[in-house]
Amino acid sequence: MLTFTGDYSCRLDDKGRVLLPAAFIKQMAGGMSSVETDRQEFVLKKDIFEACLVLYPMSEWDRQTQILRQNTNPYNREHNQFLRGFFKGTADVMLDASNRLLIPKRLLEEIGADREIVMAGHLGRIEIWAKDSYDRIESGGEKVAQLAEKIMGNLDNEGGISNKSKG
Repeated sequence: MLTFTGDYSCRLDDKGRVLLPAAFIKQMAGGMSSVETDRQEFVLKKDIFEACLVLYPMSEWDRQTQILRQNTNPYNREHNQFLRGFFKGTADVMLDASNRLLIPKRLLEEIGADREIVMAGHLGRIEIWAKDSYDRIESGGEKVAQLAEKIMGNLDNEGGISNKSKG
């Protein structure tokens, strides 16, 4: 599974194209087969929790859709409603010969982005934020420390749930 690290300020051109940071291209090359890097296809969608876009390399998108298939039943009304909302507004995008992505205007409008955006690595995906929104995210401090303790505090040294927290 790919892991993207780093955050990069980027500028959209007049057509809505953005140069994918070289660090992300390098990280993709290390985690993909040559067939996948030749394709350089992605799925782009609005995040379900935050006012940002999420760029999935095709290998990660395939993994996410497999998780959805395993955990949802399209004949269950609530599941079907969730799936419809999850897939709404998705777009297939590809890198051009200059390693640029064309981000659909409708998706940029959904996150309030103009020219300045931030591309931030986030496990197997890249988040795309309006720069001013990204700048307001708290990167440390007490709230993040409390979340770390709540989420990670019950793990043993190997990353599993410790017996102490189970009972």
